[in-house]
Amino acid sequence: MSKLTALHEAMTRLDEAWAGVDDPNDLSREQLVAVSERIALVQRRLDAVHVEVAAGVARESRPELGAESLAKQHGFRNPATMLAATMGVSTGDARRLIAVGEGVEPRRDLIGARLPAKYPVIRSSLEAGRLSAQAAAMIIALLDRCRIAAGAERIAEGERVLADSAVGLGLDEVRKLITRAEAWLDPDGVEPRDEELRSQRTVTIFERGGMIHLNAKLDAESGAPVVAALRGYVTAAFAARKDAVDPDAPDADRRTVPMIQADALSMFCAHALGCTAKGLPLAGATVVVRMNLEDLQAGTGSALIDGVDQPVGAGVVRRMAAGGGVIPCVLGGGSEILDWGREKRLFTRAQRLALVERDGGCAMCGLPPEMTRAHHIRWWQRHRGKTDLSNGVLLCETCHHRIHDNGWDIRIDGAGVGARVWFIPPPYVDRDRTPRLGGRARFDIAA
Repeated sequence: MSKLTALHEAMTRLDEAWAGVDDPNDLSREQLVAVSERIALVQRRLDAVHVEVAAGVARESRPELGAESLAKQHGFRNPATMLAATMGVSTGDARRLIAVGEGVEPRRDLIGARLPAKYPVIRSSLEAGRLSAQAAAMIIALLDRCRIAAGAERIAEGERVLADSAVGLGLDEVRKLITRAEAWLDPDGVEPRDEELRSQRTVTIFERGGMIHLNAKLDAESGAPVVAALRGYVTAAFAARKDAVDPDAPDADRRTVPMIQADALSMFCAHALGCTAKGLPLAGATVVVRMNLEDLQAGTGSALIDGVDQPVGAGVVRRMAAGGGVIPCVLGGGSEILDWGREKRLFTRAQRLALVERDGGCAMCGLPPEMTRAHHIRWWQRHRGKTDLSNGVLLCETCHHRIHDNGWDIRIDGAGVGARVWFIPPPYVDRDRTPRLGGRARFDIAA
């Protein structure tokens, strides 16, 4: 049976399933299923025709034809852009269609003799209407990718297995099948591929319109704990919702899954900030909310959160305070010593919080507090410097090296959290060595 005959037969079966119905809304459930299956069959039959046509367009548009290229004669750079415009799809989709066509069409050797298709099993599956062009493209891309590593015999076996296993699967399921098949075809490539993916892991953070945006791309090793924790929290939230006495109560949990995941991430990070377990490298990171006490009690005014530019209202501060994790701007209380002299080499947690209040983060470049460390201005060992607030400053690693390597000096005027930090440039930067104000004072707005 030719491909066009098979396509005509599929369309006839679609007509039969639709027979006697003028309005699609009148289709019964059984008819909806039947029509849907017939439409899918027509599409797959059409795919079998289309991939051969795509291969023909590519063949008649090959670069060596020059100006006689079919695509160029019709005003296109290459066959992919021509097919994309004709079909109304992306250039990438058109390239994949061409790749399928070239993979399943019969070939010829150097003297013109016909050779079997590169992937004859996939060709048969397309002709039989068992595979879509999209699924075939995914399988062919995998087989081409693993061809050298796996060898011809294993590739042929993989083609048979994948062509059979992909029947009846959606494209998302085919992707999962492809992922597992790649590890089977090229087991030695799994570990290098894991390392490559791990090197691409990223989390970016930015603030816009009062919202904190997180964009994450994680490899399997890094992402698995994140996925497990978030999904576990969502599952628990839905279980609690199911067990609620009155699910229609005004205070019932009506959060969406993305909202629950956002709450889970916030809760996990808040827990980590308060965790005292050893081995958690947070460099003393703490959420610090700054607000006038009278405004907080009255529920008026606004507050600032370290590391966030957008001011927040009193209601937000109250909710954060109710959940813990808020450090009030009252430092040195409870008989806690903020100046240790030579008794301690490392700055204490309370001293660091005082430095955060004074410096706001890196006193030189303004990076948030969690990206800084407390450094001695006069070094502990070389200069016998004291571990006091007047001898401490928050700096990121880059600014710390810049200051020590390039001859900058630091001066602290005043005492406690109200002191001011000044950076004095070296003579080659400023002949007069004019002090430059650093720390939070640069951004404070006088009332």
